[in-house]
Amino acid sequence: MATTVGDVSYPRDERTLFARKATGLVRGWSVRDGFIYAFFSINLITLGLFIFSYAVFIPDGSLMWAVIISGAYLVLQAITYASLIAAMPRAGGDYIWISRVLGGGIGFVLAACGWWFILWHWVPIYANILNVEVFVPLGAIVGADGWVSFFTQPKGLFTASIITAILASTVISLGMRVYARIQKFCFYGGLVGLAFMFVLLLINSKTDFISAFNTQAGDVLGTSGNAYDATVKTGTVGTDAGSSVATFGAAKGVFLLIPFMLFFNLWSNWGATLYGEVRGASDFRKNVYAMGGALLATTGLAVVMFLLIAKTMGWEFYNAANNGYWGTIYAYVEGAPMGSTFPYPGMLASFLMGGAFWQFLLVSLLSLWFFGWVGTVFLSSTRVVFAAAFDRVLPEAAAKVTRNGVPIVAIALMLIPSIPIAYFYAYNSSFFDWTLAATEVIAITFAGSAIAALILPWRKPEIYNASPIARYKIAGIPLITVAAGGFLILLGFAVYEWLTNTIYGIDYHLHRGSIWYMLVLYGIALGIYLGSRIYRRSQGIDMRMVHSEIPVE
Repeated sequence: MATTVGDVSYPRDERTLFARKATGLVRGWSVRDGFIYAFFSINLITLGLFIFSYAVFIPDGSLMWAVIISGAYLVLQAITYASLIAAMPRAGGDYIWISRVLGGGIGFVLAACGWWFILWHWVPIYANILNVEVFVPLGAIVGADGWVSFFTQPKGLFTASIITAILASTVISLGMRVYARIQKFCFYGGLVGLAFMFVLLLINSKTDFISAFNTQAGDVLGTSGNAYDATVKTGTVGTDAGSSVATFGAAKGVFLLIPFMLFFNLWSNWGATLYGEVRGASDFRKNVYAMGGALLATTGLAVVMFLLIAKTMGWEFYNAANNGYWGTIYAYVEGAPMGSTFPYPGMLASFLMGGAFWQFLLVSLLSLWFFGWVGTVFLSSTRVVFAAAFDRVLPEAAAKVTRNGVPIVAIALMLIPSIPIAYFYAYNSSFFDWTLAATEVIAITFAGSAIAALILPWRKPEIYNASPIARYKIAGIPLITVAAGGFLILLGFAVYEWLTNTIYGIDYHLHRGSIWYMLVLYGIALGIYLGSRIYRRSQGIDMRMVHSEIPVE
């Protein structure tokens, strides 16, 4: 006698809880590939330089010290996730850990919102960075004024969003091995561009930069006269932190900057959902080196960049330029020489070289940081969708993979919804406001994994004791528990500040639409889970049993 579950028929004695006996995914990555992926995820050039510009809104704290303190503290996150990976190295990451430790409903709702729904909304965020750090600077350097104008309008943002979504889907569909080669090329090429930029800032003086900026900003951006001094004068609102890059500033200001910095450096664990496809994933120390190493290396590079910017551009100028940019957008600064052109340090550093060829070359090399990063908007999420489908929470079609281990339907479930989301993001200001809590939702998902890690030794002792992390303790307390507890404190602080402090733009006082929108997404995820549970029960499948087992990779 056979029993049919979904579109699969099993002899009654061989019936499985999962969509099939093994995932079919390919272990196409080494831990080194995971390190490079983590390095791109905490992206100094894309996310870093963009979020650093927000420091002008908390002027009495030191940006450099905020990055150092948050980067050092987030090693606890790397230890937490390295431990979870070593204990359960499965595709799906947060979804698997939360569902197996805290329960299937909690795991699916948190992971569906934090990894599936919310990443649709990150496509236009990526696209905006593509515009301000790649398309607009390159167009301005070659004098393509029409191109620049197009990509500073809503239609340009929507176009860039489509480009971003298609690029991400394409590189992911090639498979993990090919993706690894692409990201290596972008990684090493991007490092060449970063070194190029650092050398330019190192060998030139502030006087050299002022002269170059006044000349090249006129040629490239259409400014006139002493644009350097004008930038400083018009961008003075909220730039009191600009006097010295190394000054700690007010402690309160530093700690209030940290929730901003998490937009940049919270993502060392972004590849955790992929570790079912990483060779040697059960090696705890290698996982720490991959994620923690990427985090600390990026933090160190950020410090070097800050010091070089302060030396050559001037810290006061850097803050004033950022304030002029945001002030122009939000209409509290008038007459900023660069107007609504983002003061991208890569482009500004290129002004130290006369001639469009060298400027174009530097910005192009730095653009590899975007193109090596673009796949991250979908890749990690597809494995969460895949894992939920493999558990039969989602339709089993999303768990099907190609010969090279690519879950094509899962990619489609990321790509297709992202296009209308990007359209509304670009053209509807109310919808844009609703999406402002995009980082907060992901942080809440991470908190779910941190809680699972905190109690893992007691909640699932058979898994913990059989894993290589069982031997790591601090004063008799499991290391995973200590690290997860520390990480939860940071997440709790950040979420509290995001919800209550108006400076971050997602508080419930002035931006309730964003909170309600995110609650709607959680409601949809809960509805999907409950509907799936009822449907599977009608097939004779108990979802509680599914979420009590670990799938075979």
